[in-house]
Amino acid sequence: MPSALLTGASRGLGLALARALATRSWRLVIDARTVADLEAARSELAARTEVAAMAGDIADEHHRRELLAAAGGRLDALVNSASALGPSPLPRLAAYPPQALEEVYRVNTLAPIRLVQMALPLLGRGARIVNVTSDAAVEPYEGWGGYGSSKAALEQLTRVLAAEEPELRVYAYDPGDMRTRMHQEAFPGEDISDRPPPEESVPGLLALIEGELPSGRYRAGELARAAV
Repeated sequence: MPSALLTGASRGLGLALARALATRSWRLVIDARTVADLEAARSELAARTEVAAMAGDIADEHHRRELLAAAGGRLDALVNSASALGPSPLPRLAAYPPQALEEVYRVNTLAPIRLVQMALPLLGRGARIVNVTSDAAVEPYEGWGGYGSSKAALEQLTRVLAAEEPELRVYAYDPGDMRTRMHQEAFPGEDISDRPPPEESVPGLLALIEGELPSGRYRAGELARAAV
């Protein structure tokens, strides 16, 4: 039974991926900040597979230790999906509160790489690390300086990690626009019903987790076209 650790898995892309892996008989360790949402996800997933759910802040060292302890000594995949958007409405960089910017980097950049550092002894040859990123990491959208730059830093860390750990498959995955709570928070008051649901970005993630693609940066749209 393969084992995966998914962060930010109580809603959005993380939960959509957890559901897909559960149907494929993956054992799951999941986390989220909100206890009620996480328990709802755990209860649903437990009907399909073995699942351990830990509520907490992924930027907290003790919480990371709890997650890895729940993994039981082995991981086949680690997916860093948890993210912090930052203030909403999105501020321009000139007015970005320093403490808020620090929090965005703490969750989006520092926490994932620290979790990877701690998880390396559990990841055997060929195991997968997937860091969920964004097109805001490569495109200069107004208001996205905090979130986008934190993901750009994560992408560079991902590239270096891939070079330094050739026995692993290390990916940065851009799921594209999705109809999620975070995306709605980025566009308060706007209608985002035209965005696709996160489930449409899951096939690309599965292609990375269960396929044989080399380490690198991938976009959901590219993987979907390649599968046709």
